[in-house]
This record gives sequence, structure tokens and C-alpha cells, in this order.
Amino acid sequence: AVTLLLGLVIGALRAGALTETANALPAVLAGLVVAGIAGPGPWGAAAAVAAVAWAPLAAHTSALYAQEKAAPHLAVSRALGAGPVHLLRRHLLPGVVPPVVRHAVLRIPAVALALASLGFLGLGTQPPAPEWGRMLSENMPYAERAPWAVLAPAAALAALGALAVLTSAAVRGRRRA
Repeated sequence: AVTLLLGLVIGALRAGALTETANALPAVLAGLVVAGIAGPGPWGAAAAVAAVAWAPLAAHTSALYAQEKAAPHLAVSRALGAGPVHLLRRHLLPGVVPPVVRHAVLRIPAVALALASLGFLGLGTQPPAPEWGRMLSENMPYAERAPWAVLAPAAALAALGALAVLTSAAVRGRRRA
């Protein structure tokens, strides 16, 4: 939710260079930097992923905002005397927010995978807290004898991805109806 709001605000402000820089930085690399500064832990991993997760949403928001501002219906509304609040509430936000929210839902598996990757490297939550990446890392030596120990967290990540796609499709379908 925080990355969605941050992406919407920064995208509306059109902070191009900042967005492009954050978008080019992989979450795992940001996690390594944060872990080097603050040490491994759940808050450092979450901060590292959040530091770069907003960038694709901001780029999408910026593109949609520019597209909506150039739309003919906005010029007609302005010509008919619509004020800035009306334009924002009735034209700009409905054209920008729903697609960016769907995009944010589809980014959830990537964020979870980045957090799991940091956990796999030992930079996420520490034992005894459960974490998918650390579970994969700890159970790798037992993969031949007990494959379910590795398949369970991997299947949970895959199920999260499928759930995100289904949720996004349901939201899109509901909006059209």
C-alpha cells in the first residue's frame, strides 16, 4: 500500500530521473546495500524492496497521467467550465488509479520473490521466524530425501503469483461490467 501511494505521488510529480534510477536498481542489490549498512533483518529487507518497488508504479502513473491530460474529453470539460478539482476527481483519477492498482497487484509476486531471495541469502528474517526464502535455503540439502520441504515454499510463491493474476483479472472484469 505504501509503495502504491508512493508510486502514484511520485508518478504524478513526474520525477523522471529518480524513477528511472530506482527502476534500474534490482531489489536484491538494494537489499545487499541495506544489509551492509543496517545488518540483516526483516525491516532492512522490507525497506530495501520498498526502496525500489515504487518505481514501476511511478513510471506507469506518469505515463497514464500524461495520456489522460492530453485526452480530448479533458479539454472539452475544461471548455465547459470544469474546475481543477472536478477534472482531477472525475477524469484524471478514474483514468489513472484503477490501472495502477491492478499493476500494483500484479507486482506483489515480484516483491514476495525479492523478499524470499533476500531471505534465501540470509538477509531477511532470522530464525525462528518463518520465511519462504530461508526455508528454501535451509531445506536445500534435504531436497533429494524430502522434496516437499523445498517444494512447499516454492509452491507457496507460485500460488501467490497465480492469486495475484486472478485477483487482477477479477478486478478488471468487475470494472468493465
